[in-house]
Amino acid sequence: MKLFELLDKTNLDVLDHLEREVSVPVVDGLHAQGDLLVLPFDLVASTVRLGRYARLTDVSPEGVELVRGAAGGNPHTLTADPGSTRWTSGVVDPLGLAVAYVENTAPAYLVHPEHGATGLALGRWLVRRQREYVAVRGRAGSSSAWSGSALVAD
Repeated sequence: MKLFELLDKTNLDVLDHLEREVSVPVVDGLHAQGDLLVLPFDLVASTVRLGRYARLTDVSPEGVELVRGAAGGNPHTLTADPGSTRWTSGVVDPLGLAVAYVENTAPAYLVHPEHGATGLALGRWLVRRQREYVAVRGRAGSSSAWSGSALVAD
């Protein structure tokens, strides 16, 4: 599918710098889109699970917004053909990074205004935020340093 076809189908849009004639890749493995990581669920199934009250919901062609960028910025929207994809945000993730669990029987797509679109091949997926390790200096005059992690902000 070409990007312009996906955009026409979903009524979503991307920024003008993106080529709309490009084919949208459908990826069958770990991949990233901006500050999101998409992992085959089998890679994390030993530590991540659906919550006790998680309810899978159909994804519409118009899509469901999974994450909005920092300061209300550009959203990552999951979209799919009717009846092909279900999702839930009810995921128990010990790292606290899970955004959604997705299962699809036809390609589903993540659309982002700055990054364009990527397709998810048939399967079960975990969508997570990315985090990065950061070093923070102590107060002025202090030699102490602290390191930790922060979410990657798109």
